[in-house]
Amino acid sequence: MKNFEERLERLESLGEQIRKTDISLDDALKAFEEGIRLARSLEKDLEKVESRIEVLMNAPEAKASESPELSLFDQED
Repeated sequence: MKNFEERLERLESLGEQIRKTDISLDDALKAFEEGIRLARSLEKDLEKVESRIEVLMNAPEAKASESPELSLFDQED
């Protein structure tokens, strides 16, 4: 699957496509369906980020030599 930024750009592109007056109803529906899938996957990624931030903010102070592991987005196919 594409990274977060690429999927967000695609979602924005789909939104612009749907707003056009010369798009067929079938094409608009396909774009809308793809947009809904993208929005849901982006929302899941944001929830993961939010959860990870909560963990980091509520964790005991880390030693200066330690750096937190930030694997926010797992690559999914």
